[in-house]
Amino acid sequence: MTEHSESELAEIAARLALSVGRLNRRIRASSALTPGQVSALATIVRCGPIRPGDVARIENVAAPTVTRLLADLENRALVTRSADPDDGRSFFVEGTAAGAEAIDQARAERAERVLAVFEELDADQIDRIAAALDALDIAAGLTRE
Repeated sequence: MTEHSESELAEIAARLALSVGRLNRRIRASSALTPGQVSALATIVRCGPIRPGDVARIENVAAPTVTRLLADLENRALVTRSADPDDGRSFFVEGTAAGAEAIDQARAERAERVLAVFEELDADQIDRIAAALDALDIAAGLTRE
């Protein structure tokens, strides 16, 4: 790995933040779910049954935010809750079949939008994006080295 000065790192960080933010807005699915709902639901589907506090930790949001998200998702029949047998004050949430389908649909819509973005790029640019995916996955907390 090459060494970078603090100012170079700051410039890379600023460009990455801007690019990721704009790209995310371009590819955001136009579903009935908000991006926060999609993200929380994906965590629940992937990790469930799961406690709300664990959803909050994984999603890096406050407990009241998760409470609202879970209520919305439960009202849409995308998650169900069940009592925690070890703690009567707590519960678990788990994705329903409709919840898993909603995540699959949101991912497919986003992938289609990314493919549309790829149409604006040449093969070398796509190769460079592909080469950066492992590092981006680690930075996003999706995988560990």
